[in-house]
Amino acid sequence: MTMPDIQPTVLVLTALPLEYAAIRAHVVERKEWVHRDGTRVEVGRLPGSSWQVALAELGMGAERASVLTTQLIDWLRPEAVLFVGIAGSLKDDIGIGDVVVGTQVYEIHGGKQSQDGFLVRPKALPGSHALEQAARSAVRDMPDVRAHFMPIATGDVVLADAESEIARFVRRSYNDAGAIEMEGSGALRAAHLSGQLDALVIRGISDRADAEKHTADASGAQQRAAEQAAAVTVSVLHKHRPREGSSDPEEGPQEATYGGDHIDFRGGTFHGPVTGKADHLLQGQSRAHSLT
Repeated sequence: MTMPDIQPTVLVLTALPLEYAAIRAHVVERKEWVHRDGTRVEVGRLPGSSWQVALAELGMGAERASVLTTQLIDWLRPEAVLFVGIAGSLKDDIGIGDVVVGTQVYEIHGGKQSQDGFLVRPKALPGSHALEQAARSAVRDMPDVRAHFMPIATGDVVLADAESEIARFVRRSYNDAGAIEMEGSGALRAAHLSGQLDALVIRGISDRADAEKHTADASGAQQRAAEQAAAVTVSVLHKHRPREGSSDPEEGPQEATYGGDHIDFRGGTFHGPVTGKADHLLQGQSRAHSLT
């Protein structure tokens, strides 16, 4: 087994195939890695940046996002996590094709049902200040992107009726939210529980969360929204820098030894015995990734 190059990694998560494809188009030299439990990521390079990007398509739902994000964080040890994709607008002035960057994310289903009705017990998770600042800087030079920095609501519901009870509930209880989606709170909670990990939700608006959702989807709005969110994400990563002390691929691979002739496997995950000498590793210069 050989040790992969030590590079600063950002984990970019999506729920849907079209969201994944929009991000994937910006990442080069991709290789697929498979977790021992079957979760797959593509790991590649973002041109013009110091980042190694790990892409994952998780499927829909906050609970699923939370569990799989935790698994991927434990495995890949990224410096930052971004959940990127499409969402429905909750504001009249946030149109299809706009991008909402989540200053915080609400979990909308928490509360208590009482004789007086449903009493909300709000849970809010803030987005990373550093990533948010990078996003604010990035979009200033993106004239084709109309960006909004606002809270985002997460709920296990596809909202296609602006006059429904759940729509009225969201407007009443989370009236500063600019968009509604299904996974962001799960990913942010996993990042929060993992310690000092920058995380942010970036969503392109594909519909207005109303009865015209089907028409908007059929018009190609989802594709456009996904591409806009991906473009903002890439610009954010060109602005956001790895932590001091992270290796930079432009500076060449880091020496993988310490303490004489021992190979440094710190940070690696291996199953079964591993032996070797540092000179063997350096002579081989193998790039094979033996992660399981």
